[in-house]
Amino acid sequence: MEQLYCSGCGVSIQTVDEQAPGYTPPAALGRDPVLCRRCYRLIHYNEVQDVPLGGDDFRRMLEPLARKKALIVYMIDIFDVAGSWIDGFQELAGRNPLLLIGNKQDLLPKSTNPNKLKNWLRRSAKSFGLKPVDVLLISAAKNDGLDEAMQAMAHWRRGRDVYIVGATNVGKSTFVNHLIRASGGEAVLTTSRFPGTTLGLIGIPLDEGGTLYDTPGVVNPDQAVHFVGQKDSALLMPKKEVKSRVYQLNEGQTLFLGGLGRVDYREPGRRSLIVYASNRLVVHRTRTDRAAELYRRQYGRLLTPPSVPGDFPELKPYHFRTDEENSDIVFSGLGWVMVKGSGAVITAWAPEPIGVSMRPSIIKG
Repeated sequence: MEQLYCSGCGVSIQTVDEQAPGYTPPAALGRDPVLCRRCYRLIHYNEVQDVPLGGDDFRRMLEPLARKKALIVYMIDIFDVAGSWIDGFQELAGRNPLLLIGNKQDLLPKSTNPNKLKNWLRRSAKSFGLKPVDVLLISAAKNDGLDEAMQAMAHWRRGRDVYIVGATNVGKSTFVNHLIRASGGEAVLTTSRFPGTTLGLIGIPLDEGGTLYDTPGVVNPDQAVHFVGQKDSALLMPKKEVKSRVYQLNEGQTLFLGGLGRVDYREPGRRSLIVYASNRLVVHRTRTDRAAELYRRQYGRLLTPPSVPGDFPELKPYHFRTDEENSDIVFSGLGWVMVKGSGAVITAWAPEPIGVSMRPSIIKG
């Protein structure tokens, strides 16, 4: 019997083990297209099943890339850049040209400076040993920037196959579906806002020869969505453009970003701190000398997400002094806090593995 593959995620179809990837009831084998039960339930019922393949399994699938002649389209989530990087990816990419695409541009405020953002993405990529041939900003969900992305792919591939790669949940399959629609085809890839949707390589023939592949997402434990449950991860992921929330802070005041982030403004004087995060994320201001006790009492209550109380994690401190006129304190997967004016002394806190970093502000003005 010819081996069947799921049209949604690319995994091999099997009818024996209901707990293993690719399971499909025997009665469903006559469907066209054939879908594994996981993809079928995801598409028809929005029911998410756990992904049984770990990060090492995903990496093994991508290891042959270094030996191929290909254009690699590395997609990252603009709202979770730190969680989008795949450790050691430069070894997987080999010497292939790499086109870096920042997805979910529609979530950023319209006042975002795209050139500043692109420059910062280049510097971030360089810190991971990657040298992209170009950096693009798109919104796969809104179909913005698709034409530019297609032109860049046509320019840089030069007869090579194209591989769309990235961490889980950055929007690869949504992007590929738009490419299929643009070429007059039918979008059949399984897409979801939950991690780990694509479980195998899915190849789409290109008109001018060669193949475009949607690849499995590599599970990055640094992604904030792996730190919280599905309910809370949905709260952390913005559904639309984030709105600025402006706070005037005196020395010795603190902002909590739910129960997952904290910013202490230490000195000097009074200044504005502006929060850019999911509109559903609770932001709470308090005195710094009361912050630790408030966190112990209100984690999972007033300070949400998480949406339920529990054992509160230890927060790791990060110390900053702003050198730019305006600087962003970035919390991986949560958003960022813009600090107005240079010379501010800030201590930011987050539970591991949520990383915290500082960059020049990407907001204009």
